[in-house]
Amino acid sequence: MNDFPVLSILGLLPFAAAVVVAFLPHGRELLAKQIALVVSLVMLGLTVAMAISFEPNAAEPFQFVEKTPWIEKFGISYALGVDGIALVLIAMAVSLAPVVILAGWNDADDNERHRPQTYFALLLALLGTIVFVFAATDLFLFYVAFEVMLVPVYFLIGMFGRGQRTYAAVKFLLYSLFGGLLLLAALIGLYVVSVQELGTGTFDWTLLAGMPIDADTQKILFAGFFFAFAVKAPMVPVHTWLPDAAASATPATSTLLVGVLDKVATFAMLRLVIPIFPDASEWAAPFVVTLAVISIVYGALVAIGQTDMYRLIAYTSVSHFGFIILGIFAFTEIGGSGSVVYMVAHGLSTAALFLVAGFLVRRRGSSLIPSFGGVQRVAPLLAGFFLLAGLSSLAMPGLASFVGELTVLIGSYQRWPVAAGIAVIGIVLSSLYVLIMYQRVAQGPETENVKGMRDAVPREVVVFAPILALTLAVGIFPKPLFDVVNPAIERTFSFLQVAPVEPEVPATDGAMTEGGENS
Repeated sequence: MNDFPVLSILGLLPFAAAVVVAFLPHGRELLAKQIALVVSLVMLGLTVAMAISFEPNAAEPFQFVEKTPWIEKFGISYALGVDGIALVLIAMAVSLAPVVILAGWNDADDNERHRPQTYFALLLALLGTIVFVFAATDLFLFYVAFEVMLVPVYFLIGMFGRGQRTYAAVKFLLYSLFGGLLLLAALIGLYVVSVQELGTGTFDWTLLAGMPIDADTQKILFAGFFFAFAVKAPMVPVHTWLPDAAASATPATSTLLVGVLDKVATFAMLRLVIPIFPDASEWAAPFVVTLAVISIVYGALVAIGQTDMYRLIAYTSVSHFGFIILGIFAFTEIGGSGSVVYMVAHGLSTAALFLVAGFLVRRRGSSLIPSFGGVQRVAPLLAGFFLLAGLSSLAMPGLASFVGELTVLIGSYQRWPVAAGIAVIGIVLSSLYVLIMYQRVAQGPETENVKGMRDAVPREVVVFAPILALTLAVGIFPKPLFDVVNPAIERTFSFLQVAPVEPEVPATDGAMTEGGENS
């Protein structure tokens, strides 16, 4: 299958479908939804086939490689390929795609100004950019996909959102464009350095990774890359666009935005920042780890005080991304692998929370937590979904987030014990914000606000069931995921000069000595 252009098809198919859906005439809304769903299922099938053919321990850094000259004068190629990290994140995104489309089936039906065809065309276009940004092995192609993905998100929020949707869409765009501008400047600088070091300018990852760069230049270029990805992640203090966007977007858009798109930033830290700027990454690690810990605690504390469900979920994500970045900059294999598993787990738990919250809000007409109360008495199945989604978010053992959180903390403790110790506070606080929200929404006596609320319908059960199944699968048996991710993490960290941290094993009576004899 390595000779089959599966990545191009995965990326271009939703774009082609988006064009078809966008030009469907009035009265063909159902057909638009059906096309979007079928395309998402085809993408899922292709991704499963790709995963089956993937060889985690292959000698080459990327598989399913495609490379065609694009702008030869500047060393730019249309170059695609995946390692274990990219494969896992593409699989997560594509697995959520049909779920998101089903969950947002009726999101645009009540919009008086814009057609459902436009809504589903934008969702499809967004899926295409997601594939390209994870699969690009040419940094210029990555940058193009990184910037183009802003367009469908901007219109999804601004055209189909709620409340202060225009303000939220513009704020999202301005933050992202500013970060993208710094990324572009750093890319140009990296191109100039490649001319000096290699004799010819290039954006090819395989040539740039490990390329010798002057220490001061590395630090400057690292700053441009890291700031752009810190905005996208989002990290404190450049996170304020996220709560506004999440509160104003449809639940389906928020799921893709927070559950998938924001992973582009943490993925890029692993794919681009560490291999290309290893010395600067080690130099900046104490600062980054400090920001990560602040994000963990700050995001959790602010989440506790929220009265809007969507904003609360957004702030929990600020906290969760702190854990992910802490695991990456621990520079240990278990921390790095745990961060990727945490990305997957966060994508699943965030999808569950946003989508179930969306089901509740659609019934009640409000996202304010005080507007509910006693939902469990009138809609027990829906309340059960809400509880399971919350337990996944707070990292209940047996669920995916627990595996990611535990491995991140173990890996981080090996190199940053104080930071890992402070990060544990985030675990305690996560129990508070999740259980308080659930108690206020679902527990207690039935209030007038929820009387007559219908329970989950079959479509909503179909939406939640695969998310729960994947969450349980990763939480109970994460080995296949680690088997795919570990070799890619090991290759990523091989560019660093930091000494590997090995856990100490205390000697005991009867233990084997180094010579192989009993002590």
